[in-house]
Amino acid sequence: MLALCYPKCTTCKKALAWLEEKGIQTEGRDIKLQRPTAEELRQWHQISGLPLKRFFNTSGLQYKALELKDKLPGMSEDEQIQLLASDGMLVKRPILVGDGFVLVGFREAEWTERLG
Repeated sequence: MLALCYPKCTTCKKALAWLEEKGIQTEGRDIKLQRPTAEELRQWHQISGLPLKRFFNTSGLQYKALELKDKLPGMSEDEQIQLLASDGMLVKRPILVGDGFVLVGFREAEWTERLG
């Protein structure tokens, strides 16, 4: 399983601690240093079944600075994916990529349902 996190993010720290507590092994990846590619994001979006907006870190400084709340509705899916791929800090975290599933953001109930 792949866990994309930002080391300074408290939610990521909680998620990683939860995974460790459950004995779930993950391969970690710093979302800022090794940002997801457009192809990865396209694939994860498809697997997750979530709206693409859920992949955006809507509480992040970059999201607000770029005024994406107003701009996203007018952007195509491809434009949004390219934007996400351009800066890992725009991407909601953590992202957990497993065999046949993708979890975006740490929601303990959702993670428990998926991982036990």
